[in-house]
Amino acid sequence: MSQVRSLSVDDPIRDCPVPAETVGLLARARPEAVPGLVDGIPEATRARLAVWLYGRSHTHEIGVRVAATCEGAALRRAAGLVGNVLYDLSRRPYAAPSHGTRTGSAGRISLGGSRRAV
Repeated sequence: MSQVRSLSVDDPIRDCPVPAETVGLLARARPEAVPGLVDGIPEATRARLAVWLYGRSHTHEIGVRVAATCEGAALRRAAGLVGNVLYDLSRRPYAAPSHGTRTGSAGRISLGGSRRAV
């Protein structure tokens, strides 16, 4: 039976499956260099790394690129349904998540309150 550990709020890098230096290299690397940087990492660890990176908003794209170096079965073993989705995402051109972006022509929002005269 596999046991899932919760992420630490105090030290998020603690749960990363590779050293922090590796994550730093990946973060600074050009997108096309990612496969070469993870080449020596065992596939099961790469799959966990892909899931870990994808789970952070600032490293989504790197997670997808690392996932592209993994087989679907490895990603499924690492993260179940999330692994399936990550596998699918990694097989098509990367599109940044759209959550938190404004769309349409909605009016401005002010935290200053109403300007109506009473």
